[in-house]
Amino acid sequence: MISRRLLLAAGVAGTLAAGLGLPMAGPALAQAPAQKMPVVASFSILGDFVKQVGGDRVAVTTIVGTNGDAHVYQPTPADAKAVAAAKVVFVNGLGFEGWMDRLIKASGTKATIVVATKGITPRTRSATEPQDDDEKDAGHGKKGKEAQGKDAHAGHDHGPIDPHAWQSIANAKVYVTNVRDGLIAADPDGRDAYTANAAAYTAKLDALEAEVKTAMAKIPAEQRRIITSHDAFGYFGEAYGLTLIAPEGVSTESEASARDVGRIIRQIKAQKIPAVFVENVTDPRLIQRIAKESGAKVGGELYSDALSDDKGPASTYIDMMHSNVRELSTALSS
Repeated sequence: MISRRLLLAAGVAGTLAAGLGLPMAGPALAQAPAQKMPVVASFSILGDFVKQVGGDRVAVTTIVGTNGDAHVYQPTPADAKAVAAAKVVFVNGLGFEGWMDRLIKASGTKATIVVATKGITPRTRSATEPQDDDEKDAGHGKKGKEAQGKDAHAGHDHGPIDPHAWQSIANAKVYVTNVRDGLIAADPDGRDAYTANAAAYTAKLDALEAEVKTAMAKIPAEQRRIITSHDAFGYFGEAYGLTLIAPEGVSTESEASARDVGRIIRQIKAQKIPAVFVENVTDPRLIQRIAKESGAKVGGELYSDALSDDKGPASTYIDMMHSNVRELSTALSS
C-alpha cells in the first residue's frame, strides 16, 4: 500500500511542476512514439513537407536528395529497401517521377501510396505554348511539334502536364493537407500532432505567400521576363506575374533543338529580356551560351526541382522560395 506521505509528496511535486510551467507526465500529454513511423518521400522538396508535418513521429527517407534531378534519377537497391520498409510512400504524381512505379513494384512494399498533388489542377503546356508566327515556325505550334516528332524533346518528357506544382505556394498548401491526411490515416494516434503541425506550417506558408507577392509586385511589369534552363517555373509565373521561357521542356532530359535556341536568342533581343537563370539541377552551359549570344545577363542560381544541402541557401521549401525571389528581384530590378 502506498503511504500517505508518498501521496502527499507526489501531490506537492505535481503542484510545483504546474506552478513552474513544467510539463506533467501522464496520458494527457501527446508524446512521440518510442519508434518513429518509417515513411518515404520521392524527392527533397516533398521530403521537407513530410518532415514539417510529421515532426518527431516520423523517420523520413528521401529518395532523390538535395541538388538531385528527379527527372533522370536511377533508383538503387537501397531505395527499394527503404520503400519496402515504409508504412507510407509520398509521391508528387503528375508524371514527375517516371521511375517511381517501377521502384514501388520492385520493392514489394505494402506501404500506402499518397499522391501529394491530389486536388491540384495541373498546368498544361498547351496553355502556355508560344503563339506568334516565328515561334510556330520554330516548331512550337501544333504542326511544328508534330513535324519534329521525337527530335525536339528526346528522352523522358512529361507530355502536356507540368508536374512542378510546388512552385505555387497555394499548391504547396495542398501538398501539406495531403501529407497530413496520409500520415493520420497511417498513424491515427498522431492525429492531433499532425493536425497542429500542418496548421502551424500552413500559417508560415500564408506569410511566405504574402512576402512573395509583395516582392514580385515591386519588380517593374516590363522587367518580369526571364529565361530558365527547363520549364519548371510555370506555376510560379502564373501565380506571381512572371513570364518564363525555357529552351527545354518540363523535363531536364528533354533536349533543346538548335532552332529552339536560335528562336530564344532572337526573342531575348527583340523583347529585351533582362536575365537568364541557371538551375541547381541542370547543366549551366546551355543558359551560358544563350546569355553570351543574346547579351542578356546571367542571374543567380534558382532552385527548381530540389533543395540545396544544409550549407546552401535553400535547405527548406520556405528558404528555397526566399532564395529564388531574392535572385529574381536582384536581377530584374536593377
